[in-house]
Amino acid sequence: MTTRRRPAMVVLRGLGLGDLLTAVPALRALRRAHPRHRIVLAAPASLAGLASLIGAVDEMLDVSGTGPVPFERPEIAVNLHGRGPQSVAALRRTGPARLLSHAHPDFPDVPGPSWRDDAHEVRRWCDLLAWHGVAADPADLALEIPRDPPWTSPAPEPPPVPGRASPAEATGPAAEGAPAPGRGPVVVHPGAARPARRWPAERFARVAAALRREGHEVVVTGNATERSLATRVAAAARLPETCVLAGSTGLPELAALVARASLVVCGDTGVAHLATAFATPSVVLFGPVSPALWGPLGGPHTALWAGRSGDPHGDLPDPGLLEIGVLEVLDAAADLLEVSVR
Repeated sequence: MTTRRRPAMVVLRGLGLGDLLTAVPALRALRRAHPRHRIVLAAPASLAGLASLIGAVDEMLDVSGTGPVPFERPEIAVNLHGRGPQSVAALRRTGPARLLSHAHPDFPDVPGPSWRDDAHEVRRWCDLLAWHGVAADPADLALEIPRDPPWTSPAPEPPPVPGRASPAEATGPAAEGAPAPGRGPVVVHPGAARPARRWPAERFARVAAALRREGHEVVVTGNATERSLATRVAAAARLPETCVLAGSTGLPELAALVARASLVVCGDTGVAHLATAFATPSVVLFGPVSPALWGPLGGPHTALWAGRSGDPHGDLPDPGLLEIGVLEVLDAAADLLEVSVR
């Protein structure tokens, strides 16, 4: 007796962490609309650690950018990567029976909606699927909280605050294991993919130092290439070396840390979307790109923006980003921390 192989759907999203997380509602919509299909996500292999938390992906195909996409004859190919033409061409070469994409003048035989530059990134892909007859909910962004330990280094103990018991004196379940959601450290994430999106390290250090003085545990995160930046921020803030987690956490561990954090302070980068996915309060600093395009959709988040756009690929911090001051960030952080502990 032979078993019939499930029809395949290839979904192209060959981009970074934040890009994948903004596509979660669309991926789940595809799963609901096509429960019998084997959904193959064409995305960088470095993101595989999050695939199981989405609940809509059966396999990962290691693809960066527009490919090539090494897959033959899927029943359906879905372009969640961009407007084309490269992404459309890459999926056409797989020979799909059906291609869901935006319209592009280079491919007049591929139907789809027109690309809108003013669309929020989450809604863009939901609207694309709606045009093709697949209902998607832009609010369907939440991820399952990972079970991995929230950090790989011993958690540093914050300084005592008059009138407040120290963590060493704490009792009960929260003192016996990993922190409960919203009771972990403040995560300060100073890095970003491009210099235009990076708020100055010395300002992040001043924020970290002030939160530490208020009695909050603070950790500084980043990838391996951002280790020196994180170390510089921690040193300027006079945080112990154990507070620097950059380069020592993989993506699943970083996700678990953010899920249990009491607050995230970061720029317009992938960690901001992790905070959205776990409903972790966050202060997100926007510079060259408006939060109307990439910001959090509701929830316990504050998006700070000076109100003017710039070049997101610039080699210097965006002038609008530099207009955001330390006190503005601390005021937003204080408001969110106050709400989260009530």
